[in-house]
Amino acid sequence: MASAAEQMAANMSWSAFGKATELRQRILFTLGLLIVYRLGTYIPVPGIDGGALREFMDQAAAGLGGVLNMFTGGAISRMGIFALGIMPYISASIIVQLLTAMVPQLEQLKKEGEQGRKKINQYTRYGTVFLATFQAYGLAVSLEAGGLVTDPGWFFRAACVITLVGGTMFLMWLGEQITQRGIGNGISLIIFVGIVAELPAALAQFFESGRTGALSTPVILGVIIMLLATLTFVVFMERSLRKIHIQYPRRQVGMKVYDGGSSHLPIKVNPAGVIPAIFASSLLLLPTTISTFSGGSTGPIMSTILAYFGPGQPLYLLFFAGMIVFFTYFYTANVSFKTEDVAENLKNQNGFVPGIRPGAKTVEYLDYVTTRILVLGSGYLALVCLIPEMVRTELAITAYFGGTSILIIVSVGMDTVQQIQSHLLAHQYEGLIEKSQLRGKGGKKRGRRAPSRR
Repeated sequence: MASAAEQMAANMSWSAFGKATELRQRILFTLGLLIVYRLGTYIPVPGIDGGALREFMDQAAAGLGGVLNMFTGGAISRMGIFALGIMPYISASIIVQLLTAMVPQLEQLKKEGEQGRKKINQYTRYGTVFLATFQAYGLAVSLEAGGLVTDPGWFFRAACVITLVGGTMFLMWLGEQITQRGIGNGISLIIFVGIVAELPAALAQFFESGRTGALSTPVILGVIIMLLATLTFVVFMERSLRKIHIQYPRRQVGMKVYDGGSSHLPIKVNPAGVIPAIFASSLLLLPTTISTFSGGSTGPIMSTILAYFGPGQPLYLLFFAGMIVFFTYFYTANVSFKTEDVAENLKNQNGFVPGIRPGAKTVEYLDYVTTRILVLGSGYLALVCLIPEMVRTELAITAYFGGTSILIIVSVGMDTVQQIQSHLLAHQYEGLIEKSQLRGKGGKKRGRRAPSRR
């Protein structure tokens, strides 16, 4: 028999959505900020030669330039004010989280609750400014070296750095506002919207390649089948759970004795979601963003990096897979599923895993389970990101057909829909409580009150 929550979820309709005023305001607020982001991708940085830039990006679309364009929502192909995207913030978050796990002072800050979290977020913002400034200056110099600037010089460099750093910080603020006052994870939604907005143009380019004969019909059909199979596999894996049985003992409240209940602790096969893929892509793009625009004027060190870490190269694929596995374990243990916190919450609620003592033994058991689940979860993430990436590189098609883009679209979409359903459920629960209170106050027939127990 379905639970009350499942029955309410099954009864959700557009009328229920229309009554949820707060949810509607959150969705409209989120859509408004995402529209602002999309408009910003079309505002160009001053001093860019538009014709030369379009010609360059047409040549680089199948390589690393296409990957950069995907993560910036097309802004870098137009050199918009959001050309750096949100990637400096993600890179700074990676560095701060790694330092938090290694530096005792930062780890102590993390344990101080809300104040410590605000301090760590402040350090992340400082790191974002530093990385964005470094990348923006390198990008400005590289644009000059590639002949993509109408009036090169220090004035262009200063204007480019100020504009790009300001754009990144504004995007970071947009993401935080969406997370706090909107629906979904703001940073992930910004990347998600950038990919979805450019997807129709990528599909048109892909089918145009088939029409001109650059790709044969069997290849096009094979790519479409691969994309559909990858999409289905991602949905299946993102919904996969490992349920741990939780038992609650009998308890006595006053003169009444309540029987002990049981429930399940769900652990996703991939608790980290799309974050490991974004982190790994961010680290791969960090050293090569600058060199992409500098044409043939790269130095020997950067040329070696591009030769070995270009898309489709063995070291690129190996490093990509290794980073995905590492960040899956790291992010799960430190953010998405902290076994110490879960065990403490179970202990406070008098719940326990049958056969496992509460406290340290429960932590050890949860570590044992999650470590083995993540073997499958990290392997699935690496497989989904690598196989379409190899096919995409081999056929020289757009980066929007890569595994990372599919994973971001599915994961962020499912997470956002789940949050909307949670808000609708909360609204329905509030409506039921209000109705029950009104009936209690306005009811005409009331039974005699039972004598109070002494």
